[in-house]
Amino acid sequence: MTEGAVALTLDDRSGRSIAITGGYVVPVEGEPIDGGTVLIIDGRIAEVGPGIQVPPGVEVIDAGGRWVLPGLIDAHTHLGAREEGEGWAGHDTNELTGPIQAQVRVLDAINPADEGFRDAIGGGVLTAGITPGSGNPVGGQTVAMHTWGRTVDDMVLRSPAGMKSALGENPKRVLGERRVNPSSRLGTAAAIRAALVDAVNYLEKSREDPSERDRVPPPRDLKLEALGRVLRREIPWRQHCHRADDIATALRLAAEFGYDLVIDHGTEAYLIADKIAAAGVPVVTGPLITARSKVELRNRTMANPGLLAAAGVTISIATDHPVVPVHLLIVQAALAVREGLDRETALRAVTINPARIMRVDDRIGSLVPGKDGDVVLWSGDPFDVMSRVEQAWIGGREVYRYDYTARSGVFAAP
Repeated sequence: MTEGAVALTLDDRSGRSIAITGGYVVPVEGEPIDGGTVLIIDGRIAEVGPGIQVPPGVEVIDAGGRWVLPGLIDAHTHLGAREEGEGWAGHDTNELTGPIQAQVRVLDAINPADEGFRDAIGGGVLTAGITPGSGNPVGGQTVAMHTWGRTVDDMVLRSPAGMKSALGENPKRVLGERRVNPSSRLGTAAAIRAALVDAVNYLEKSREDPSERDRVPPPRDLKLEALGRVLRREIPWRQHCHRADDIATALRLAAEFGYDLVIDHGTEAYLIADKIAAAGVPVVTGPLITARSKVELRNRTMANPGLLAAAGVTISIATDHPVVPVHLLIVQAALAVREGLDRETALRAVTINPARIMRVDDRIGSLVPGKDGDVVLWSGDPFDVMSRVEQAWIGGREVYRYDYTARSGVFAAP
């Protein structure tokens, strides 16, 4: 828990019934409502609008003069798997014993006690996509989860939420230094292709009628089973790539094998935005507040999100925490607005768009009846750097409150 923070005294019910009234409500899917109400019953949004009658016994939160938004969503982080202030002991993002690690799950490496989760909530980020690192051509399975809870099992929204893969400098450098093939761009692409061909063959064998074969069924292969979920389009392929040529390779591989591709980072995506848009591929862009720390970041620009959106690409903005601290997600979105991205698209890029990319938009991403009661109360316009999160609820339960006297966040005990 953050220094100076104390636990809120809340009941232990999994969902609470509250009405957040009188605020400037921004549903994301729907027009803003000045003086609106968000009614949450048993942890789920029941009504959103003006003039809502609050049922007896429902706690009323006066949001007058403040902004009410859905919890923000960061689709690409390493929260809990690359822990804050833990050094080597808290780094569990890459399994480097071989280039293809489709069978590993980042879920098994996440420490919910990581301070980064509380940083996320303090910045309004109530859901995070957590991914393995980019040291391998195939790094493993991602997860979408709330940023508050006692165990990861309590926090999960969808697991797996995708398959992490990497092109470009990172796998080339990491595996090259360890003298493990592949150690080049062509070798990385070949390793990915070979793994997917193996998975295609594995799926074909698993579909064979046992009565038509005179041998025992093949043993289970967790690596190929996981890749099979990508080929069956059950989960998206989350492709780490920065340079335009690597993005083109990602598009080429996806066209060959027919899976659902998501470009992660996409630093030079604006250079081939038309091709990405034509392929219908979304881009999780970021981190945006970074130096040009390696060659493939040479052409980075804060205008990238706006240029992609103008070309018709669906975008999400991410921090890649801890590369950029997760609580600065909204700051990145605001800076993208300054550089040409329109406000509505910027807000969707940190709410409903990442929810759809991770396939959890049935539960989160907007203030719509039936979705989880994940709500953030801001002191003002969240794109204003002087605004702060004053309260946050997950599933209708208050998990955070800002104490102006102590100038510190106060968190609920999980």
